Amino acid sequence: MNNEYRPYTLIAELTYRCPLHCLYCSNPSDLAEHGNEIDADTWIQVFREAEELGVVQLNLTGGEPLLRDDLELLIEGARKFDLYTNLITSGIPLTSERLSRLRALGLDSVQISIQSTRRSVSDRLAGMPSFSRKLDVMRWATSLGLPLTLNIVLHRENISEIEEVIALAERVSADRLELANTQYLGWALKNRDALLPARQQIEQARTVAAEANARLRGQMEVLFVTPDYYTDRPKSCMEGWGRRFIVVNPEGLALPCHLAHTIPGLQFEHVTQRRLSDIWRHSTGFNKFRGEAWLSDPCRTCERRALDFGGCRCQAFHLMGDAGMPDPACSLAPGHHVIESARTHAGRTVGIPVLFEHRAGRGHSSR
Repeated sequence: MNNEYRPYTLIAELTYRCPLHCLYCSNPSDLAEHGNEIDADTWIQVFREAEELGVVQLNLTGGEPLLRDDLELLIEGARKFDLYTNLITSGIPLTSERLSRLRALGLDSVQISIQSTRRSVSDRLAGMPSFSRKLDVMRWATSLGLPLTLNIVLHRENISEIEEVIALAERVSADRLELANTQYLGWALKNRDALLPARQQIEQARTVAAEANARLRGQMEVLFVTPDYYTDRPKSCMEGWGRRFIVVNPEGLALPCHLAHTIPGLQFEHVTQRRLSDIWRHSTGFNKFRGEAWLSDPCRTCERRALDFGGCRCQAFHLMGDAGMPDPACSLAPGHHVIESARTHAGRTVGIPVLFEHRAGRGHSSR
């Protein structure tokens, strides 16, 4: 392993359970086939091994991490290893008393998601009444002095609300606003025809976001994440597969990204069977797409090969059937026509009602 590959962030997916039914859920579609959640003792051992490996930031996510009855133990354990701990949550369920307790035990920051600034739309997209509670949680967080990130996953149902989202973030005194366009994998790929905005919607939203970021500089960071479908070159997957991030899923699989285990033929290891440092350095799954030596043409000779590392491996697999191909989001990729086709369809169907496929069951994602 090259010594430059040092992980800085551990993404701990504590559970696949969630009360929401988001249309862009990134959790497994075959949830019934997945095993039990690893226990608190195992997670705390993972935190210890992550800190020894060089990790400094811990993202507690899911599903909905608040559904873990032992969340307090996990946050207290993370504090012992001086990990900066961020809770990524829908806010459902939460009480002000529990949030105060989590803060006292060592929680450093909170990221709260909304689906829309309009109560009826938000509740419909989430699959349950939740908007009012989310606003409450934002106020509780800022009253406790917790740095607050407000996150909204953008798609054609809410992208016209950018100005209202920014105004809401200002009202709740958010430190950071993440305008994150949908990543079209998992359930979002199933719902792509109903979710993908048209180019003009993206451009208008990006302009509004840029103006707000300039106006609010020093007060609130406004981050606009352009969807892969409207870029000529892909983003690097997790800043490069297996370079800066480790994901551990609810079953205890250590992964280079959330969906890496959906790619057939890759082998990933369980944190109860091997130390995290050994997995990071020697796992065949982690090393398969690490660096640039594995790249095929046209990526092999591209001047951006050390910037995007071929783009998203999961997107290459789920759209092209081969994780070793260039990410089709790249305009130079042989499969770019599938992206162009989706964009064309989006431009023709904006304003036409399309049915969504809501996820049902115990494993909804709040992201």
